[in-house]
Amino acid sequence: MELFSSMAQYDYEQVVFCYDEASGLRAVIAIHDTTLGPALGGCRMWTYASEEDAVVDALRLARGMTYKAAAAGLNLGGGKTVIMGDPRKDKSEALFRALGRYIHSLGGRYITAEDVGTTVQDMDLIHLETPYVCGISPSYGSSGNPSGMTALGVFRGIQASAKHLYGTDDLAGRRVAIQGLGSVGYELARLLRGAGADLLVADVNPLQVERAVNEFAAQALSPQDILSAECDILAPCALGAVLNDETIPRIRAQIIAGSANNQLAEERHGDMLHERGILYAPDYVINAGGLINVADELEGYHPDRARSKVERIYDIMLHLYQLSSERHIPTYRAADEMAMKRIETLRQVRSTHLGHHEPMRRGR
Repeated sequence: MELFSSMAQYDYEQVVFCYDEASGLRAVIAIHDTTLGPALGGCRMWTYASEEDAVVDALRLARGMTYKAAAAGLNLGGGKTVIMGDPRKDKSEALFRALGRYIHSLGGRYITAEDVGTTVQDMDLIHLETPYVCGISPSYGSSGNPSGMTALGVFRGIQASAKHLYGTDDLAGRRVAIQGLGSVGYELARLLRGAGADLLVADVNPLQVERAVNEFAAQALSPQDILSAECDILAPCALGAVLNDETIPRIRAQIIAGSANNQLAEERHGDMLHERGILYAPDYVINAGGLINVADELEGYHPDRARSKVERIYDIMLHLYQLSSERHIPTYRAADEMAMKRIETLRQVRSTHLGHHEPMRRGR
């Protein structure tokens, strides 16, 4: 790939390559945009097929975090760290502390947190080297694992979606198909069942499915059948790119609203859903609860305050749907416009203000 061309195309600010021979650290930190504030984004550890794949993933994820933070109303920018390695066997104290030193060298421009392949305990190791990390152990005054708040935000987003489409956010008797029963998907199932929804569930782990069947009176489906299940609401809570040329024609849900990242295989698939009259909740808006929760740590974590902020996803989703209806555009485009409008407005405000005093410094 041509790195600088890719950075220029989507206006990235900085890419940092991190290498430490002693610990075996090979990582990439991508900072997309810090107009609204320091870049916040998780640290992912994955067995990438190539170094180029790792860089591409870091860039893609960092840009997504910019949009997520902006749409959520946070004063934060977007960034991401990816570590090349197997999270099952390549982790060590030395590796995460080495990464912590790299993060600290950025002087607060980037703040990390846990993500796929990393844990609260890994963030604690990074915290030994830098304060620029969220999602550490509650013993440090932090919030711990954000999965519960992510699930709460998705639940509130589902309620808003029902309100927009059906005129009521009452989910009693609604059939909801949940693809993926990980930490977020399972908690979402609990919240939905508590609201009276009838659940269809699928996961690659049969024990999780059995647990949901017993605890929530859910109906079990195979991972292959869940996307085409007859239901009111489909909640993808597992892999990305599940909305594609193959799956969209088979979907029988009226609403798609789940926690999975990057659900659209390509942007045009958002257009396909719009043309079919399926209400799609843009993933980076509805699943922002975890980000909102860890961001609250920057103010000194307060659980009730964080929960209140996450609950606002309901109003954000309603505003997004209203914009989509008024502009006659797909919801994913409305989400992008909503996020970019906020970034551009703040960029202009800062440029105007700084123009009278000093040259504009992007991200300051």
